[in-house]
Amino acid sequence: MTHYVVGITGGIGSGKSTVAERFEKLGIVVADADQASREIVEPGQDAYLAILEKFGNPVLLEDGTLNRAYLRQKIFAEKTNRLWLEKLTHLPIMQNLKDKLQSAKSAYGILMLSTGAGKSPLMDRMIVVDVTPDVQISRVKERDHNDEALIRKIMASQPNREDRLSWADDVIENNGDLVSLKQTVYDLHQYYLRLANHA
Repeated sequence: MTHYVVGITGGIGSGKSTVAERFEKLGIVVADADQASREIVEPGQDAYLAILEKFGNPVLLEDGTLNRAYLRQKIFAEKTNRLWLEKLTHLPIMQNLKDKLQSAKSAYGILMLSTGAGKSPLMDRMIVVDVTPDVQISRVKERDHNDEALIRKIMASQPNREDRLSWADDVIENNGDLVSLKQTVYDLHQYYLRLANHA
């Protein structure tokens, strides 16, 4: 396992994926919880079969993969559905992420959490990608074409901004442009190389 792990978290629409991509371009292995959550519900996987059994055929697209938009509506309409899904997927997602970090050959690894609930024991340090709620809403509207009421429900189900910031070792303000974001990530990368070297 790479001996130094930096976590990234942030609310929906904060730009976590963009930040993680910048680290990847600098040669750092990224273990991404969103990607892991997709991999563990591929057709034939245990979690996929459990979801199909609970929600029936409407939860599938024509090609047999999960209809993620339908599933999202079901889990945010009913809290018990969301808690059931989180319990089902938590351990397989964590195992997927551990496997990726264990095989990482980069100087340090990035662990990208969906929304996070504090600092994971897998991490040595945590970045919080922070944006204003208005920016979150406009980005998610543009990206997912969801209505504002659903986006606000998703935001309300996630840790609030103040809690996230209280977990941070480093904060990336991502209300600006890509040029300044690239520079911020590059500066942090240099810092993490030094930390990993002395860990």
